[in-house]
Amino acid sequence: MRDNQKTLRGEYKFVGKGLHSGLGVTMVLKPAPVNTGIRFHRVDLGKDAYIEALVDYVTYTQRSTMLENNNIKIQTLEHLMATFYALGVDNAIVEIDNFEVPILDGSALPYVRAICADGLLEQDAPRKYYNLDETISYTDEKTGSSITLTPADTFSAEVTIDFNSKVLGVQTASYTCQTDFAHEIAPCRTFVFFHELEFLFKNNLIKGGDLENAIVIVENEVSDAELSRMASLFNVEKIERRPEGYLDNVKLHFDNECARHKLLDVLGDFSLMGIRLNAKVVAVKSGHKINTQVAKLVRQKMIFNH
Repeated sequence: MRDNQKTLRGEYKFVGKGLHSGLGVTMVLKPAPVNTGIRFHRVDLGKDAYIEALVDYVTYTQRSTMLENNNIKIQTLEHLMATFYALGVDNAIVEIDNFEVPILDGSALPYVRAICADGLLEQDAPRKYYNLDETISYTDEKTGSSITLTPADTFSAEVTIDFNSKVLGVQTASYTCQTDFAHEIAPCRTFVFFHELEFLFKNNLIKGGDLENAIVIVENEVSDAELSRMASLFNVEKIERRPEGYLDNVKLHFDNECARHKLLDVLGDFSLMGIRLNAKVVAVKSGHKINTQVAKLVRQKMIFNH
């Protein structure tokens, strides 16, 4: 049976705000012809303002992935890209009227629910794969992050997170082509440590962060005064630290939800290779920077081999 490319069956509209910019944004996912890949159209910048979702254009990776080409910018696209990858959407146009993809609930679930309701449309062209022919290992000595890719018949990924946190501990999560992405990975939300929030606010990040779209890890006991101050930053009446070390704004979907979210990020960043990779991925303490560095290495290898 031939493995064909697929696109969306319908159009799907999302309205929200960017996690880091706090700016309002409307985004519409649309079907696209074979071999289009995933392309973003900044409709606020004119009819020709397109940028391909490729790692070639990654310019920034601090707490999200950003693409930039000819003054066209797209930021925080990783959750959407992971959804396209895992559900099997090869071709789509994403119309968006600002530079940051809406954070919604901090996970990929809103996209999955919309797309899965209709299923996908099979197209008359074979899907493209790249078979890795040698092991690639990449380590960031400064952060201790590492990613190793080994040749395999299909794609799989295993992620380990270790923030030296007594609340999180060391967590792992894995993905294969048998994983039920919609139920096991898509609902997993972005997370942040309580002690980082002040710094992020001061540095103009997470302006669109709220207590609906993030898991907040509180490593140590926090004074009532500090909790009150944070509550006012988030415009809520009251927040509390649960005994297990999380703010009481959300309930965890899984014990290892944070590791599963990092896995979501790996899928999203690796999809920027622009082709489906057959390899086993082992990522330790990964983040957008190392994910996209490795994706670039593979993409350069692909282009060179062709």
